[in-house]
Amino acid sequence: MPTATPPPRLPTDVLVSIERRVLWLAAALVDHANNVRDNSSGMKVGGHQASSASMVSIMTALWFQHLRPQDRVSVKPHASPVLHAIKYLLGDLETKYLTTLREFGGLQSYPSRTKDPEPADYSTGSVGIGATAPVWGALARRYVNARFGGAGDGRQYSLMGDAELDEGACWEAVVDPMVAGLGEVVWIVDLNRQSLDRVVPDIAAHRLQGMFAAAGWQVITVKYGRLLQDLFSRPGGSSLRGRIDAMTNPEYQRMLRLPGTDLRERLPGTGADSERIRSLLVDIPDEDVQRALRNLGGHDHEALADAFDAIDDTRPTVIFAYTVKGHGLPTEGHPQNHSSLLTADQFKGLAGRLGADLANKWAKFPAASPESIACAEAAARLARTPTPSATPPPVPTDFGRNVSGTRSTQAGLGSTLLDLMRSAPEAGARVVTVSPDVTSSTNLGGWVNKVGVWSTDDRPDWFADDPETILRWRESTQGQHIELGIAETNLVCALSELGSTWSRWGQPLLPIGVLYDPFVERALEPWSFGIYSGGQSILVGTPSGVSLAAEGGAHQSIKTPSIGLEQPGCTMYEPAFVLDTEWVLLACLARLGRSDGHSAYLRLSTRPIDQTLAAVPADPVARERRRTHTVAGGYLLRRSNDAVVTIAAMGAVTPEALAAADRLTALGHPADVLCITSPGMLFEAVQARRGIGQAPDWILDALLPAPAARPLVTVLDGHPHTLAFLAAVHGVPATHLGVSEFGQSGDLASVYRHHGIDEAAIVCAALDLVD
Repeated sequence: MPTATPPPRLPTDVLVSIERRVLWLAAALVDHANNVRDNSSGMKVGGHQASSASMVSIMTALWFQHLRPQDRVSVKPHASPVLHAIKYLLGDLETKYLTTLREFGGLQSYPSRTKDPEPADYSTGSVGIGATAPVWGALARRYVNARFGGAGDGRQYSLMGDAELDEGACWEAVVDPMVAGLGEVVWIVDLNRQSLDRVVPDIAAHRLQGMFAAAGWQVITVKYGRLLQDLFSRPGGSSLRGRIDAMTNPEYQRMLRLPGTDLRERLPGTGADSERIRSLLVDIPDEDVQRALRNLGGHDHEALADAFDAIDDTRPTVIFAYTVKGHGLPTEGHPQNHSSLLTADQFKGLAGRLGADLANKWAKFPAASPESIACAEAAARLARTPTPSATPPPVPTDFGRNVSGTRSTQAGLGSTLLDLMRSAPEAGARVVTVSPDVTSSTNLGGWVNKVGVWSTDDRPDWFADDPETILRWRESTQGQHIELGIAETNLVCALSELGSTWSRWGQPLLPIGVLYDPFVERALEPWSFGIYSGGQSILVGTPSGVSLAAEGGAHQSIKTPSIGLEQPGCTMYEPAFVLDTEWVLLACLARLGRSDGHSAYLRLSTRPIDQTLAAVPADPVARERRRTHTVAGGYLLRRSNDAVVTIAAMGAVTPEALAAADRLTALGHPADVLCITSPGMLFEAVQARRGIGQAPDWILDALLPAPAARPLVTVLDGHPHTLAFLAAVHGVPATHLGVSEFGQSGDLASVYRHHGIDEAAIVCAALDLVD
């Protein structure tokens, strides 16, 4: 990426004046939401005036001096009022929204791509996830540029609090091998020494800096501003610097709260250099000593400009900008200022200090003033070309093939992708798979051999001439598989950004992430946040359930079916057969990369199943009817004359359900068998039938027609409550079988028997209902 050329520097006094207005507007947004707007509930509205204040200098410098239209910025959640204030001064946000912070339909509590009236570049609010999003945004942009072009360039900034570096997601991203070459990534750490509850005892900035450097990042530290640096250059200044450098965080924060006379007394300390420091300060007025102590690099525009100009665009950069939490507010430096609100007197005093008019608190700068001109110039510089609209290539609904033999749904994933490349190459070209080092063990080997592995540059395949190497690891800029390290959070964060390229750059992708199903829970929160943020993708959990019998309880997922059912913005499928897998995967791909798109979660299994059990109709009309029902949530797999009980099975235990039906028929109790593919879609249909939601409900009549209402047994390799709602469709007696305890290693029959999901358990449950 070429080195960025910054625009000419603005005069410092103009930047400071704009900064003061931004601080005022940010504080006023929070004050209005809490103290002016009607609040009949009596609950605290909230907002973060102090957390916003520590970022004002940095964000003013970025937007009004350094950003370019192609740059993107992730703003720390608690600085959202600052972002809104800046957008207002740039003319991107109407005045009417300034009174709507945290109001329904108004400005969101944290920056949002999907819900704010002026969308943010990145949604933030999930600590550590929003901060790392630009890393994966950079990767997604590079992928699009390499494969299709049109995504441009630009830096990817993350503005984060220092306590956010406690989140493991940050370090998983920093150390991933894919990240070291992303020179457009710039993290700016608001090093204000405070977290939510306290002053952090030992932020250990030097240790953090070393960790970034060891990962290959450029490290820039902006610790002191010009006032302090001037003092350091005087006789005794080196002693003062040593004293401040050696202070613990709590001691430094306490110094910020001291009156001038007390600060002069306590600042020199009691060490060997204390007298040299006293001599340095003797002729300096108290207010100048107070001002100098607060003059950290993160509040000094010249120091910030030097740091931004020093960014090396050949590798990721982290800037540690020392700041004061609450800078410029009466609460600055207070250990409990995180979510505190200014009192009426404090707010009035702030208006006086910042030159704001309480009677016209949303006022912009006078026309033709230097500040107004600077705002207009910044707005013109940052204006972006509207994202072109694009529709993904059409995805087939059915390849028209029949599946024979004994195969698993996991194997069906790889074969479907290969068939897509053959049958619909334009759609296949948009597919990108992502895996956290489990490619070969999740049946993607054939796909990777076909499409290759994506890399930021072409790399040699040192095993190309090895006849015993089955998996060909060909890395190039044209590959369609992205291999990450073993970090599920990185996987789902990358999926979110790959699934956002349609809205960022008008280049839709069809991203599929594959991981072991037990680790869906580890990735759950960032995956959910990615869907909230507008990313559209398919997450495949495989292998799943206790059907992975020999692996034991550590790798036997139990709760993931209900997680998929409950996840907003996502449709969950658990197919039983390979053809079901093909149909639902194609349907899910067709929903990606569009304004009305939807994410999906597929729970697949390594259990080999006789595919003739699917009994796919040979007649094309009947086959299409089966496909439609499969995609809609389920289908009637077996009908019995004079059935007295219904068995509703999902996924890998379907053979047990069919065997149980045979046995029940032999006992004189014929049973119908339903193959459930998507409990979430069926639940939405149930809700719609009761007037809640808009989902179609015809599938309920196809699966559970009222004239055929009868006792029901549900069974799945997962928690039994996932399908329990089906009994409420007609209020029939029911028994729900599934897995509700940790498993253990064993053969499949023993494990199924242990959890009560085997053929015998299904038969017993049915007999108990009908006898």
